[in-house]
Amino acid sequence: MMPAVAVAPEELLRNRLLGALPPEDYERARSHLELVHYAQRQVLIEPEEPIRHVYFPMTMVASIVNLMDEAKAVEVGTVGCEGMVGLPLFLGDDRSPLRAFAQVPGMAARMKADAFASFASVPGALHQVLLRYTQAFLTQVAQSAACNGAHLVQERCARWLLMTHDRAEGDAFPLTHEFLAFMLSVRRPGVTIAMRALQDLGLVRYVRGWVEIADRAGLERASCACYRVVRAHTERLLPPSRRR
Repeated sequence: MMPAVAVAPEELLRNRLLGALPPEDYERARSHLELVHYAQRQVLIEPEEPIRHVYFPMTMVASIVNLMDEAKAVEVGTVGCEGMVGLPLFLGDDRSPLRAFAQVPGMAARMKADAFASFASVPGALHQVLLRYTQAFLTQVAQSAACNGAHLVQERCARWLLMTHDRAEGDAFPLTHEFLAFMLSVRRPGVTIAMRALQDLGLVRYVRGWVEIADRAGLERASCACYRVVRAHTERLLPPSRRR
């Protein structure tokens, strides 16, 4: 992790929640935030340990995973520039049963837990936008759970790639078959077959641990409907950012 640096006003507008705040609340939030770069797989929140910070991703993409046992984990949610990591604090708890870590490396603004608790608990713009984000995130979790039990691995791979593409900066991001198998809780050979099929269709390019989205529209057609459901709810619930 790089040292925290001062936050320039325009940087925070990359995050949709912060960018949607009115100027007065935005400035108040900015005084409690610091900008940090997170490496891939760097842990942000550990299960059942006190949450010390909440995170507002800008270019970082985070995964929220349920650790079933020492050898198995299932991704239950993805968080990028549309949201925040640390919702249990907003809901009144100081810890989470889930692990959160950086899935795609990048920048996030973090706020200390005590500052966030006092700021977000007061009725106001941040409180309201977090209520709506909570609903959007719960929709994502519920849809992902249904998707994992009902759809083919290739459809689920396409959905996961689209969700990550929405949140990543640019068309390419680091990804291995092993990591994707971990995220989808399937065996690696199944992911390899699915990714090869997507590549043969010209939808993605995969080279040395990086995947590039080559045909976004085609990938959306290859995905199950779960992606469209989650995106539609997110767009409906969250106000547009003030970023220009």
